[in-house]
Amino acid sequence: MPAPAPKLSRYPRIPLIWVVPIIAVGVAGWMLYREWRKNGPEIMIEFADGSGLEPGQTKVQYRGVVVGEVKQVALAGDLGGVQVRVQLARDTAAIAREGTRFWIVQPRIGFGGISGLDTLLSGAHLGVTIGRGAPANHFVGLENPPTIEKVDEGRAYRLQTDRLGGLQVRAPVFYRDVKVGEVEVARLADDATGVWVRIRVKAPYVDLVRANTRFWNAGGAQLQISLFGGGGQKKSIQSIITGAIAFATPEESGEQAADGAQFQLYQEADQDWLKWQPRIPIKAEDTVPEKQVDPKMVPELLGG
Repeated sequence: MPAPAPKLSRYPRIPLIWVVPIIAVGVAGWMLYREWRKNGPEIMIEFADGSGLEPGQTKVQYRGVVVGEVKQVALAGDLGGVQVRVQLARDTAAIAREGTRFWIVQPRIGFGGISGLDTLLSGAHLGVTIGRGAPANHFVGLENPPTIEKVDEGRAYRLQTDRLGGLQVRAPVFYRDVKVGEVEVARLADDATGVWVRIRVKAPYVDLVRANTRFWNAGGAQLQISLFGGGGQKKSIQSIITGAIAFATPEESGEQAADGAQFQLYQEADQDWLKWQPRIPIKAEDTVPEKQVDPKMVPELLGG
Protein backbone atom coordinates (compact mmCIF):
# COMPACT_ATOMS: atom_id res chain seq x y z
CA MET A 1 0.00 0.00 0.00
CA PRO A 2 1.58 3.24 -1.08
CA ALA A 3 2.40 5.88 1.61
CA PRO A 4 0.05 8.88 1.76
CA ALA A 5 1.23 11.97 -0.02
CA PRO A 6 2.67 14.66 2.28
CA LYS A 7 0.43 17.66 3.03
CA LEU A 8 1.94 20.94 2.01
CA SER A 9 1.18 24.04 4.08
CA ARG A 10 0.89 27.46 2.52
CA TYR A 11 2.26 29.10 5.65
CA PRO A 12 5.89 28.88 6.73
CA ARG A 13 6.46 27.01 9.94
CA ILE A 14 8.08 29.12 12.68
CA PRO A 15 10.75 27.26 14.61
CA LEU A 16 9.98 26.97 18.33
CA ILE A 17 13.28 28.67 19.11
CA TRP A 18 11.80 31.95 17.84
CA VAL A 19 8.64 31.82 19.93
CA VAL A 20 10.22 33.24 23.07
CA PRO A 21 11.95 36.20 21.32
CA ILE A 22 8.73 37.04 19.47
CA ILE A 23 6.76 37.07 22.71
CA ALA A 24 9.48 39.23 24.34
CA VAL A 25 9.35 41.71 21.46
CA GLY A 26 5.57 41.87 21.73
CA VAL A 27 5.69 42.50 25.48
CA ALA A 28 8.37 45.17 25.02
CA GLY A 29 6.31 46.85 22.32
CA TRP A 30 3.25 46.85 24.54
CA MET A 31 5.23 48.37 27.43
CA LEU A 32 6.65 51.07 25.17
CA TYR A 33 3.17 51.88 23.90
CA ARG A 34 1.84 52.08 27.46
CA GLU A 35 4.74 54.37 28.43
CA TRP A 36 4.07 56.55 25.40
CA ARG A 37 0.40 56.81 26.32
CA LYS A 38 1.36 57.79 29.88
CA ASN A 39 3.84 60.53 28.91
CA GLY A 40 2.95 64.10 28.12
CA PRO A 41 5.05 66.74 26.37
CA GLU A 42 8.77 67.23 26.87
CA ILE A 43 9.90 70.68 27.97
CA MET A 44 13.28 72.39 28.36
CA ILE A 45 14.13 74.51 31.40
CA GLU A 46 17.24 76.68 31.66
CA PHE A 47 18.87 77.10 35.07
CA ALA A 48 21.98 78.99 36.13
CA ASP A 49 23.08 75.92 38.11
CA GLY A 50 21.93 72.30 38.08
CA SER A 51 23.19 71.22 41.50
CA GLY A 52 21.08 68.43 42.99
CA LEU A 53 19.36 67.45 39.74
CA GLU A 54 19.74 63.82 38.63
CA PRO A 55 18.26 62.39 35.40
CA GLY A 56 15.76 59.65 36.14
CA GLN A 57 15.68 60.54 39.84
CA THR A 58 14.62 64.17 40.25
CA LYS A 59 10.85 64.65 40.10
CA VAL A 60 8.68 67.65 39.28
CA GLN A 61 6.06 68.25 41.96
CA TYR A 62 2.97 70.43 41.98
CA ARG A 63 1.04 70.73 45.25
CA GLY A 64 2.95 67.69 46.53
CA VAL A 65 1.99 65.50 43.55
CA VAL A 66 4.59 64.19 41.07
CA VAL A 67 3.77 65.59 37.61
CA GLY A 68 6.99 64.90 35.73
CA GLU A 69 10.59 63.75 35.82
CA VAL A 70 13.99 65.13 34.84
CA LYS A 71 15.31 63.16 31.86
CA GLN A 72 18.54 65.00 31.05
CA VAL A 73 20.80 67.67 32.56
CA ALA A 74 23.42 69.18 30.23
CA LEU A 75 25.51 72.32 29.95
CA ALA A 76 24.14 75.05 27.70
CA GLY A 77 25.93 75.65 24.41
CA ASP A 78 27.65 78.81 25.69
CA LEU A 79 28.54 77.10 29.02
CA GLY A 80 26.65 79.88 30.80
CA GLY A 81 24.12 77.62 32.50
CA VAL A 82 22.44 74.24 32.29
CA GLN A 83 19.55 72.91 30.23
CA VAL A 84 17.19 70.48 31.92
CA ARG A 85 14.95 68.27 29.79
CA VAL A 86 11.76 67.30 31.63
CA GLN A 87 9.14 64.73 30.71
CA LEU A 88 5.69 65.71 31.97
CA ALA A 89 2.95 63.22 32.73
CA ARG A 90 0.21 62.99 30.08
CA ASP A 91 -2.60 64.17 32.35
CA THR A 92 -0.60 67.26 33.43
CA ALA A 93 0.24 68.61 29.97
CA ALA A 94 -1.53 71.87 30.89
CA ILE A 95 1.54 72.78 32.95
CA ALA A 96 3.48 73.49 29.74
CA ARG A 97 2.20 77.00 29.10
CA GLU A 98 3.56 80.54 29.15
CA GLY A 99 3.79 82.00 32.62
CA THR A 100 4.60 78.69 34.32
CA ARG A 101 7.56 79.01 36.68
CA PHE A 102 10.02 76.32 37.81
CA TRP A 103 12.62 76.35 40.58
CA ILE A 104 14.83 73.83 42.38
CA VAL A 105 13.57 72.82 45.82
CA GLN A 106 16.48 71.91 48.08
CA PRO A 107 17.76 72.85 51.54
CA ARG A 108 18.06 76.63 51.43
CA ILE A 109 19.16 79.24 53.93
CA GLY A 110 18.40 82.76 52.85
CA PHE A 111 15.24 84.56 51.73
CA GLY A 112 12.32 83.26 53.75
CA GLY A 113 14.57 81.53 56.29
CA ILE A 114 15.38 77.84 56.33
CA SER A 115 13.37 75.85 53.81
CA GLY A 116 13.44 72.60 51.89
CA LEU A 117 14.61 70.52 54.84
CA ASP A 118 12.40 67.62 53.69
CA THR A 119 14.71 67.21 50.68
CA LEU A 120 17.68 66.32 52.90
CA LEU A 121 16.59 62.67 52.66
CA SER A 122 14.48 62.59 49.49
CA GLY A 123 16.77 64.73 47.34
CA ALA A 124 16.02 67.88 45.38
CA HIS A 125 12.94 68.22 43.19
CA LEU A 126 11.49 70.88 40.92
CA GLY A 127 8.69 73.07 42.19
CA VAL A 128 6.20 74.65 39.80
CA THR A 129 3.48 77.28 39.64
CA ILE A 130 1.21 77.10 36.61
CA GLY A 131 0.81 80.04 34.24
CA ARG A 132 -2.19 81.00 32.12
CA GLY A 133 -0.60 81.71 28.74
CA ALA A 134 -0.40 79.80 25.48
CA PRO A 135 1.22 76.34 25.27
CA ALA A 136 5.03 76.50 25.52
CA ASN A 137 7.94 74.09 25.84
CA HIS A 138 10.86 76.35 26.79
CA PHE A 139 11.25 78.02 30.18
CA VAL A 140 13.82 79.91 32.26
CA GLY A 141 13.99 78.57 35.81
CA LEU A 142 14.01 80.79 38.89
CA GLU A 143 17.07 81.04 41.10
CA ASN A 144 14.91 81.28 44.24
CA PRO A 145 11.39 80.12 45.10
CA PRO A 146 8.85 82.75 44.00
CA THR A 147 7.25 85.09 46.48
CA ILE A 148 3.70 84.02 47.17
CA GLU A 149 1.52 86.56 45.42
CA LYS A 150 -1.76 86.98 47.26
CA VAL A 151 -2.36 90.67 46.81
CA ASP A 152 -6.09 90.16 47.33
CA GLU A 153 -5.58 88.62 50.76
CA GLY A 154 -4.86 90.55 53.92
CA ARG A 155 -3.57 94.11 53.99
CA ALA A 156 -0.27 95.75 53.14
CA TYR A 157 1.35 98.37 55.38
CA ARG A 158 4.37 100.64 54.79
CA LEU A 159 6.97 100.92 57.53
CA GLN A 160 9.61 103.66 57.56
CA THR A 161 12.98 103.18 59.22
CA ASP A 162 16.45 104.71 59.18
CA ARG A 163 18.23 101.47 58.28
CA LEU A 164 17.12 98.11 56.96
CA GLY A 165 19.42 96.18 59.27
CA GLY A 166 19.21 92.41 58.70
CA LEU A 167 15.69 92.40 57.27
CA GLN A 168 15.20 90.47 54.05
CA VAL A 169 12.29 89.92 51.70
CA ARG A 170 9.92 87.24 53.09
CA ALA A 171 11.11 87.79 56.65
CA PRO A 172 8.30 86.89 59.08
CA VAL A 173 6.02 89.35 60.83
CA PHE A 174 5.02 88.26 64.35
CA TYR A 175 2.27 89.14 66.80
CA ARG A 176 2.91 87.59 70.22
CA ASP A 177 5.40 85.17 68.57
CA VAL A 178 2.79 83.91 66.07
CA LYS A 179 3.58 84.51 62.41
CA VAL A 180 0.82 86.66 60.94
CA GLY A 181 2.50 88.04 57.81
CA GLU A 182 5.77 88.64 55.99
CA VAL A 183 7.94 91.30 54.40
CA GLU A 184 7.12 91.84 50.71
CA VAL A 185 9.41 94.66 49.56
CA ALA A 186 12.23 96.78 50.99
CA ARG A 187 13.73 99.79 49.21
CA LEU A 188 15.37 103.15 49.76
CA ALA A 189 13.12 106.15 50.16
CA ASP A 190 12.82 108.46 47.16
CA ASP A 191 15.17 110.98 48.78
CA ALA A 192 17.53 108.22 50.07
CA THR A 193 17.16 109.47 53.66
CA GLY A 194 15.66 106.23 54.93
CA VAL A 195 14.16 102.88 54.01
CA TRP A 196 10.59 101.85 53.22
CA VAL A 197 9.49 98.32 54.07
CA ARG A 198 6.19 96.93 52.83
CA ILE A 199 4.70 94.08 54.85
CA ARG A 200 1.53 92.10 54.35
CA VAL A 201 -0.55 90.86 57.27
CA LYS A 202 -2.81 87.90 56.52
CA ALA A 203 -6.55 88.41 56.45
CA PRO A 204 -7.43 86.77 59.79
CA TYR A 205 -5.12 89.14 61.64
CA VAL A 206 -5.63 92.54 60.02
CA ASP A 207 -7.86 93.69 62.89
CA LEU A 208 -4.80 93.55 65.15
CA VAL A 209 -3.23 96.48 63.29
CA ARG A 210 -4.62 99.79 64.57
CA ALA A 211 -3.71 103.42 64.10
CA ASN A 212 -1.63 103.36 67.31
CA THR A 213 0.09 100.00 66.69
CA ARG A 214 3.87 99.90 67.18
CA PHE A 215 6.25 97.92 64.91
CA TRP A 216 9.88 97.03 65.65
CA ASN A 217 12.77 94.89 64.44
CA ALA A 218 12.59 91.65 66.37
CA GLY A 219 14.16 88.22 66.70
CA GLY A 220 11.49 86.55 68.78
CA ALA A 221 10.27 83.02 68.08
CA GLN A 222 9.91 79.70 69.82
CA LEU A 223 13.27 78.05 69.21
CA GLN A 224 15.81 79.57 71.55
CA ILE A 225 19.51 78.92 71.48
CA SER A 226 22.35 80.35 73.47
CA LEU A 227 25.72 80.62 71.79
CA PHE A 228 28.21 79.29 74.37
CA GLY A 229 25.52 77.52 76.43
CA GLY A 230 24.94 80.40 78.78
CA GLY A 231 22.45 83.20 79.03
CA GLY A 232 22.53 86.19 76.79
CA GLN A 233 20.20 87.24 74.02
CA LYS A 234 18.25 84.40 72.46
CA LYS A 235 16.76 84.42 68.98
CA SER A 236 15.29 82.00 66.48
CA ILE A 237 17.46 80.69 63.67
CA GLN A 238 15.10 82.18 61.07
CA SER A 239 15.18 85.57 62.76
CA ILE A 240 18.96 85.48 62.94
CA ILE A 241 19.19 84.76 59.21
CA THR A 242 16.40 86.86 57.70
CA GLY A 243 15.47 89.26 60.46
CA ALA A 244 11.90 89.67 61.67
CA ILE A 245 9.31 92.29 62.50
CA ALA A 246 6.99 92.24 65.48
CA PHE A 247 4.16 94.54 66.48
CA ALA A 248 1.90 95.27 69.42
CA THR A 249 -1.29 97.24 69.95
CA PRO A 250 -2.24 99.01 73.21
CA GLU A 251 -5.33 98.18 75.28
CA GLU A 252 -6.97 101.40 74.18
CA SER A 253 -6.61 100.53 70.52
CA GLY A 254 -7.34 103.10 67.88
CA GLU A 255 -9.22 102.71 64.63
CA GLN A 256 -8.38 99.88 62.27
CA ALA A 257 -5.47 100.71 59.99
CA ALA A 258 -6.45 100.91 56.33
CA ASP A 259 -4.67 99.07 53.56
CA GLY A 260 -1.48 101.00 52.76
CA ALA A 261 -1.29 102.77 56.14
CA GLN A 262 2.16 104.02 57.16
CA PHE A 263 4.00 103.40 60.43
CA GLN A 264 7.40 103.96 61.99
CA LEU A 265 9.57 100.83 62.28
CA TYR A 266 11.56 101.06 65.53
CA GLN A 267 14.88 99.32 66.06
CA GLU A 268 13.71 97.75 69.32
CA ALA A 269 10.60 97.44 71.43
CA ASP A 270 9.77 99.56 74.42
CA GLN A 271 9.25 97.34 77.46
CA ASP A 272 5.75 98.75 77.92
CA TRP A 273 4.75 97.58 74.44
CA LEU A 274 5.48 93.98 75.42
CA LYS A 275 2.93 94.25 78.24
CA TRP A 276 0.03 95.34 76.03
CA GLN A 277 -2.77 92.76 75.88
CA PRO A 278 -5.75 94.24 74.04
CA ARG A 279 -8.84 92.10 73.53
CA ILE A 280 -9.39 92.15 69.77
CA PRO A 281 -11.75 89.53 68.27
CA ILE A 282 -10.18 87.76 65.28
CA LYS A 283 -11.02 84.78 63.12
CA ALA A 284 -7.71 83.05 63.59
CA GLU A 285 -6.46 80.24 61.40
CA ASP A 286 -5.64 76.87 62.89
CA THR A 287 -1.98 77.65 63.31
CA VAL A 288 0.86 76.00 65.15
CA PRO A 289 4.35 77.36 65.76
CA GLU A 290 6.51 77.08 62.67
CA LYS A 291 8.86 74.12 62.39
CA GLN A 292 12.15 74.96 63.98
CA VAL A 293 15.52 73.38 63.48
CA ASP A 294 17.52 71.49 66.07
CA PRO A 295 20.50 73.75 66.86
CA LYS A 296 22.78 70.71 66.43
CA MET A 297 21.82 70.60 62.74
CA VAL A 298 22.86 74.17 62.02
CA PRO A 299 26.58 73.49 61.41
CA GLU A 300 25.65 70.75 58.94
CA LEU A 301 23.15 72.97 57.13
CA LEU A 302 25.71 75.74 56.87
CA GLY A 303 28.27 73.33 55.47
CA GLY A 304 30.40 73.31 58.62
